[in-house]
Amino acid sequence: MLLNERIPAAYILKKIRKELIYVLAVSLLVLVVTERFHDILPEMPLTIPAFIGTAISVLLSFKLSQSYDRWWEARKIWGAIVNDSRSLLLQLKGFVSGNDEAIKTIAFRQIAWCYCLGNSLRGLDPLVNMENYISKEDLNGMKGHANKPLSLLQFHARDIKALKEKGQLELFSQIQLDTTLVRLCDSQGKAERIKSTVFPITYRIFLHSIIYLFVVTLSIALNNVAGYFEIPLLVLISSAFFLLEKTATHMQDPFENRPTDTAVTAITRTIEINLKELLGEENIPKPIQPEKFYQL
Repeated sequence: MLLNERIPAAYILKKIRKELIYVLAVSLLVLVVTERFHDILPEMPLTIPAFIGTAISVLLSFKLSQSYDRWWEARKIWGAIVNDSRSLLLQLKGFVSGNDEAIKTIAFRQIAWCYCLGNSLRGLDPLVNMENYISKEDLNGMKGHANKPLSLLQFHARDIKALKEKGQLELFSQIQLDTTLVRLCDSQGKAERIKSTVFPITYRIFLHSIIYLFVVTLSIALNNVAGYFEIPLLVLISSAFFLLEKTATHMQDPFENRPTDTAVTAITRTIEINLKELLGEENIPKPIQPEKFYQL
């Protein structure tokens, strides 16, 4: 997640360097063609590139809005995960009697679930560092599941059922805990839906094509302007469009392990700190520090 810090210019230019090279090449090509065939080509009124620029603005506005909705939904999902993780442990401490070890086991497994889900959404190894939070039995059990985070929720349900059968948990309390597990499973499904639903790639292709069309028409319309002024102007104007489009493209995929992602790792570390403090643990980790201008 980008922070309220100064973003390096190199990071910004890196995102659109290919597009700017294409714009520069197209501008030079159009400049050569218009100068060589000046008498043959019809005059291009400025109203045409102005109309195309307006259309691009409308398309970009729509894409930015839809992309931000996806990014914000992802952030709300992880906000719900924070709340339900805290609620799960508070309910366990209030409902379960005489089995602190079972409470600790479920709490540490919940921390593991958050890390596992975050890595899974980002396409990373979901089993990284799992041995620090769950037993070898649970770890071996996870390996047989395609959906690793879901298997941890299944282990939660198994242990809660065992507590009920031992008489350490009342029926009403079990229902409350099961409701919390359902909400966690629901949050996982929502995050997986965002990850698996691809924003139509044709939209990006058409938008790029229209921007290049805008560059061509504007270059022809400015054929009376000196090339040393026309080309930098075209690059500057098109870079604004491409930056907005690239911003929208990155926000539409909030689980790609990029600076623009939802900060699932930092959020999970906050959950780990909160749960360990509630358990009264001594070795509590520090919050994850930002990486210059972003936080993962």
